[in-house]
Amino acid sequence: MAKLKPFRNEKPLDFSRPSNVKKQRAAIEEVQQQYGKKYPLIIGGKRIFKKEKIASRNPSHTPEVVGLVSKAARSDIDRAMKIAWDAFEQWKRVPAEERASYLLKAAEILRQRRLEINAWMISEVGKNYAEADADTCEAIDFLEYYAREAIKFAQDQPVTRIPTERNRYFYIPLGVGVIIPPWNFPMAILTGMTSAAIVAGNTVLLKPASDSPVMGYLLAEIMHEAGLPDGVLNFVPGSGAEIGDYLVQHPKTRFISFTGSKEVGLRINKLAAQPQPGQIWIKRVIAEMGGKDAIIVDSEADLDAAVQGVLISAYGFQGQKCSACSRAIVDRKVYDEFLERLLAGVEKYYVDDARNNPPVGPVVSAAAEKKILKYIQIGKKEGTLIYGGKKLRIEGKKGYYIQPTIFKDVDPHARIAQEEIFGPVLAVIKAKNYNDALRIANDTEYGLTGSVYSTNQEKLDRAAIEFHVGNLYFNRKCTGALVGVHPFGGFNMSGTDSKAGGPDYLLLYLQGKAVSQKIK
Repeated sequence: MAKLKPFRNEKPLDFSRPSNVKKQRAAIEEVQQQYGKKYPLIIGGKRIFKKEKIASRNPSHTPEVVGLVSKAARSDIDRAMKIAWDAFEQWKRVPAEERASYLLKAAEILRQRRLEINAWMISEVGKNYAEADADTCEAIDFLEYYAREAIKFAQDQPVTRIPTERNRYFYIPLGVGVIIPPWNFPMAILTGMTSAAIVAGNTVLLKPASDSPVMGYLLAEIMHEAGLPDGVLNFVPGSGAEIGDYLVQHPKTRFISFTGSKEVGLRINKLAAQPQPGQIWIKRVIAEMGGKDAIIVDSEADLDAAVQGVLISAYGFQGQKCSACSRAIVDRKVYDEFLERLLAGVEKYYVDDARNNPPVGPVVSAAAEKKILKYIQIGKKEGTLIYGGKKLRIEGKKGYYIQPTIFKDVDPHARIAQEEIFGPVLAVIKAKNYNDALRIANDTEYGLTGSVYSTNQEKLDRAAIEFHVGNLYFNRKCTGALVGVHPFGGFNMSGTDSKAGGPDYLLLYLQGKAVSQKIK
């Protein structure tokens, strides 16, 4: 392999340019012609169509079925597990440079199919153009970044030398793992989790989220097109209730990589910790489990910048990000002025079919809509509703539309200030001063992202030490981590601090081996 250039992040498209909007709309029209298509399982390179299907619907207009994706049964899991272990015996011996080459080829295919991938994402989960394109860019970044990291970790690692022995320390892959990605970054996180495991030398069973199974199939298809050997990536969609626990508890599962809710993550961790008959290892769990993220607005903040940061962080992709701002903690000295500017700003965040590229599209599913509306009702008892709070009806559409919602004067211990809602709902909390703001920010079981707006550098320096989150930002939004720039993962109930897109992430899919030889 030729020497790789230093990693650079993929540049997003500028959708303020009419030409880019026109191209994306054309791609959406082409994808719409393929709505309702049937998709198979992929096990050992073989396409297997099953009678039972997951009907993936367009959240912008639910009568439209984006795709019908075959559902794996437990017998399919057993077969896929055996094939994956057989493939592992060969794959683990493939040089890292060669494994990395498949990721680089996949990255190039993603670039070529970028607008198409965006269009499927817009259709399946309701992202607007910029959110979908950023997702695709992040997927490309993961492929490029982890390809380079795999080559780095394939080298012998430094050890202390002694004169009587020849010693080596190097990394080897774990085995067969289960990849359980979320629906909210249906190409980026899906690709990052899967590609990291594969390029480290493991083989995988990929169970995509039931709200975005077509995106999962697209990645499997792209990796096949890149030439990835059969059996390295096995595509096994299905409901968590039917095959989720079975995958986690399977005695041949070596590791589980999961991104999703706290409740599911804790269940996976618990099930994985219980050895099964025939199991010969302690399963490794890599989990990213969400957050209750806060933006602190200090009395010395640039309020216009703070308002924009809060709005983008709270309502980008309808607040359906583990990094989304769901708490704005505002110093009482600027509280009223901040609210006044916030209300003026949120007026621009109208809601529409994602294919029309609005600032806010639909939430992903009926279950998500029900949960969010329930929390809005709770919020009406816990704070003062000052904006939104309703399900919307869009003419000619049957979708899951909810107004951007703001509650003010929320108690820091209220449910809407403590529990992850995963929707376009913002709780605004008044702080007595900066000390109080930091205390409130940390007073949660989560610890994923946070942000502080202040022109006082001493306060920012203090937050760097005291604000207990895995990803902390100053004078900018708390969403939008870039691969290689902002290694992503949180503390406490936000997960295992996996630091996706960081220099030590691949170590989670590797194990160290020391070899010593006595010298005569």
